[in-house]
Amino acid sequence: MVTTRGRLALGAGAAARWASRVTGRGAGAMIGGLVAMTLDPSILGQLGKGRSSVVVTGTNGKSTTTRMTAAALATMGPVATNAEGANMDAGLIAALAGTRDARLAALEVDEMHVPHVADAVDPAVIVLLNLSRDQLDRVGEINHIERTLRGGLARHPGAVIVANCDDVLMTSAAYDSPHVVWVAAGGGWANDSVSCPRSGEVIVREQNHWYSTGTDFKRPTPQWWYDDTHIHGPDGLCLPMTLALPGTVNRGNATQAIAAAVALGADPAAAVKAAESVDEVAGRYSTIALGEHTVRMLLAKNPAGWQEALSMVDTDAGSVVIAVNGQVPDGEDLSWLWDVNFEHFVKHPVVASGERGTDLAVRLGYAGVEHTLVANSVEAITSCPPGHVEVVANYTAFSQLSRAINHG
Repeated sequence: MVTTRGRLALGAGAAARWASRVTGRGAGAMIGGLVAMTLDPSILGQLGKGRSSVVVTGTNGKSTTTRMTAAALATMGPVATNAEGANMDAGLIAALAGTRDARLAALEVDEMHVPHVADAVDPAVIVLLNLSRDQLDRVGEINHIERTLRGGLARHPGAVIVANCDDVLMTSAAYDSPHVVWVAAGGGWANDSVSCPRSGEVIVREQNHWYSTGTDFKRPTPQWWYDDTHIHGPDGLCLPMTLALPGTVNRGNATQAIAAAVALGADPAAAVKAAESVDEVAGRYSTIALGEHTVRMLLAKNPAGWQEALSMVDTDAGSVVIAVNGQVPDGEDLSWLWDVNFEHFVKHPVVASGERGTDLAVRLGYAGVEHTLVANSVEAITSCPPGHVEVVANYTAFSQLSRAINHG
């Protein structure tokens, strides 16, 4: 039930959203949410009340997993979701206000915002994907984020926590919660969890298992996992799973999304089918025509994300363009470039692009990768031979290129 003040705040937000659209300044979701929360700071809680909500968080994979979760929940009824990835309070308010009659919600939430968002919307399920180093000049240190998440979860003992037991830091965040569904969703990037977040001792890894030398903290036994062809769940559940999205990492994302939906009562087979139907996420993984080229767009935002994205690049399909900017949303410190294994392309030429294409070109040079430098990303694509181009870009480079292609 929204209060009178809340209704007035939402009305003002709707007016701001309309003004933003008609003046061509943007879709208006963010400004609408900002206006509403300024006029009534309790509006997020009011909009979340009475819904069964799933909150999805982690360094990488939030948008994809939220999209799959929303699709799986939609097998049970209308779902409110922030499909465009606006994952802080204003974006959440806009998403919930836009679908007031939906009793279900799938909400992507920034890691640092989870505790107070959970306090507001009291989610039924919280999905913990992974934690790794992001842009340190913008986001903060990951052990602090883990402790903040752990403290936030402690205030919601009734929530089901769907946690990735292959990720040491997310396992630690969930470890003390009374209702955890453990999912073996993969943990390809281990460079940020070499020590135990609870004791500081060494984390020992043996094939799929890991444990801390200092405490009894170790990898829990998963209730859900996946292989190359199937998803496996509790009580012998085994269903074929063929995703439209590429990469092993997305099989892990899908497994956590399906586990979350099943925790809310979804039929497992219907949830799997819904996850299989997701073929792009806000332009990511989509293939777009550009003159004599077809372009597949992949997004990468930090070392762990770059490792996964580069593993999805099909070097046999055609040319490769890598675009890097260094704006505030990307992180202005690009020292992370040296943590990414660009040696993957040592036998395939690459076009370096973006505002910080020169920094990238230096890194590629040290990696022994043959490359050219074309700062403008559209021109970088058109410099390639006619045919298919695989593009990997960080956040603002991806957004700029998407706008240029779609409106060019």
